[in-house]
Amino acid sequence: MIRITLLSFLTILLLGNNTLDAQDSFLSDYKIKWQNASDYTLEFARSMPEDYYSFAATPEEMTFGEQLKHIAGNMIWLSSSYLGGAKEHVDPSACGDSKKEIIAMLEKSFAYAQKTISSLAEKNLSQEVDFIAGKMSKRRILFLMTDHVTHHRGQLVVYLRLKNVPPPKYVGW
Repeated sequence: MIRITLLSFLTILLLGNNTLDAQDSFLSDYKIKWQNASDYTLEFARSMPEDYYSFAATPEEMTFGEQLKHIAGNMIWLSSSYLGGAKEHVDPSACGDSKKEIIAMLEKSFAYAQKTISSLAEKNLSQEVDFIAGKMSKRRILFLMTDHVTHHRGQLVVYLRLKNVPPPKYVGW
């Protein structure tokens, strides 16, 4: 009887642990973080007046609108080329230059990346892909995608400040 009770207890403990692991997985955390990055970046896009979408901090830099298109293009490229995203292609270079068009394209791009991320399986994140900088795990591609958005969003802070537009309050705790 003690043996059956002990086995039952261990079985429940192991099943409970698997459930907790599934709820507290890297991907579940990443999906939240990615949604926060999406919401925050879109706030930057909405904050800049349309007249300044063609503004560049220096002649060598991309304009504000080009920065947003670049962010979108990179997440689409990484999602489709390295994370197994569907080939339903969003082409930021074909997007118009108005604020409305760029925001719509950016929303579509973030949704595409989110859909791709949602299709990933935790067990496959260690799978390596042939990236331009060498072999890289899918997990590292996710980090790269987040870092890229953060990098360019940081540049957008400067653009907003140079035009006396207060940047959005931080979102994403």
